[in-house]
Amino acid sequence: MRQKGWGREIQERGRVFRRVFLWGFLWSPSMVAVYGLFLPSLVFHRPKTSLSMIASDVFQSYSFLRHGFFTRQGGVSEGLHASLNVGYGSQDKPEHVTINRARAMAQLGLSADRLTTVYQIHSATPVTVERPWTWSEAPKADALVTATPGIALGILTADCAPVLLADPEARVIGAAHAGWRGAQSGVISATIQAMVCLGARVERMAAAIGPCIGQSSYEVGPEFPAPFLAETPENQLFFTPAGRAGHFLFDLGGYVARKLQESGIVTVQRCPFDTAVEETLFFSYRRSTLRKEPDYGRMLSSIALEPF
Repeated sequence: MRQKGWGREIQERGRVFRRVFLWGFLWSPSMVAVYGLFLPSLVFHRPKTSLSMIASDVFQSYSFLRHGFFTRQGGVSEGLHASLNVGYGSQDKPEHVTINRARAMAQLGLSADRLTTVYQIHSATPVTVERPWTWSEAPKADALVTATPGIALGILTADCAPVLLADPEARVIGAAHAGWRGAQSGVISATIQAMVCLGARVERMAAAIGPCIGQSSYEVGPEFPAPFLAETPENQLFFTPAGRAGHFLFDLGGYVARKLQESGIVTVQRCPFDTAVEETLFFSYRRSTLRKEPDYGRMLSSIALEPF
């Protein structure tokens, strides 16, 4: 069942997760200093979300659109991949991945063959989709855009930030895989430009950033901040000292939100879940790596224009 947004409370095994929803402003703990003057204008509320899929309030208002940030729940995979693993690149049984992808598409009211994904390589490369393709045909890229109804653009993540975009007037949509490397090398701006080539306009676009690793879970080494600070000293906002000397905690979601804003998008919604912490809901590459687990699952984020 699709339920709105991530701003009300959801209760999952007795725990309550609170989320913040913003219209037109960006939020992360590290950005309060910059955007503090705007805080009275922010809209706070607590929408419920189903355990298997999170929906953006921004996109829920678009009748021509279907979308969802899927959690790890509601699938058939077992063990480390339990249960809605959608990654053929994992060590999961391929038949389980196929069933899981079909289940996700069923929640969007689409057939499994409408889901279109790419072979993600942490690049800044977008592709324009005019017809669905199979997994074996997937090109190497990290973003997809389309103006064709009925095609579900899909991004796979397990800590990286999934970004969904839409221009409600031109009816052009996009989906981007934004890890730190792709975000820094320009995957956000490249995706937006690809949408513009299909008739979209930046000032009309809205974007939603799905669940990704939280700052408190994302420790990086002494060398990591340098290329970000070379872009602009203001990127210091996305780094706070970690417990280990010389190490930092990186706010990936905040950095991606800033990239969207710098590109000219006014309406940005960010889901503040931490994929590394909320194990019941999300797969996490970092969590699995720290535990020395041999593999990890991948979650799906998808967006589609209503079919004719």
